[in-house]
Amino acid sequence: MLTLFLVLLLLLGLAAAFVWIPRLIDRRTESFQSDLVNRHYEEVETMYRTMRAWRHDYHNHIQAAGSYLELGKYEELAVYLKELDESLYEIDQIIKTGNLMADAILNSKLSLMREYQIRTEVTAHVPAQMRITDTELCVLLGNLLDNAIEACQKVSEEEGRFIRIYMDTLQEQFYISVMNGMQGSAVRYGELFQSTKRGAGVHGFGLQRVDRIVRKYGGFLDRQSEEGVFATEVLLPIR
Repeated sequence: MLTLFLVLLLLLGLAAAFVWIPRLIDRRTESFQSDLVNRHYEEVETMYRTMRAWRHDYHNHIQAAGSYLELGKYEELAVYLKELDESLYEIDQIIKTGNLMADAILNSKLSLMREYQIRTEVTAHVPAQMRITDTELCVLLGNLLDNAIEACQKVSEEEGRFIRIYMDTLQEQFYISVMNGMQGSAVRYGELFQSTKRGAGVHGFGLQRVDRIVRKYGGFLDRQSEEGVFATEVLLPIR
């Protein structure tokens, strides 16, 4: 009788685990996704505030340039215009993919790459309509680029810090390729890679979220690493 009771208790425990563990994972996923979107929103909002401030000062810049011209200070004017051009370049929205969410993520991350002196090559075109939601696109791109930036920050030699991004339509699939420099090579366990974050174990939570989105849409994902380089490719059905 006692044995039967223990078996029933064990079965009830297992049933409860099957019910509550997925819910716990979903809550953790929602929290992670919300934090990620909020962080990206803050980065983009900071960039746009800087742009609005520059536009607000536009007339002052014109007046200053006019004053140099009236006084015949052409060398000083040339220096002033050069500094102004560099300032505008830093806040200019470089990438226009055709998707507002992708534009926001890419441009905010590119500003961080410049700050960390990471060389970048970007070609990005996003289909007008896709099955993946904007929130999921934010999570997908944000994680891929955050991991690439983090890996490059650990590279001591400047020539080894690079990120190449390619996004486009490929045979009715949305194709994403992110290649970045890294220190050494990633440790692989079968299909998974060892996370560099302390306590994250194999495959950090961000990478798990990427995997989950790709699986949801029946897409394809491939990660490869060799000495000094890490590359990720994603294919997602458009229709």
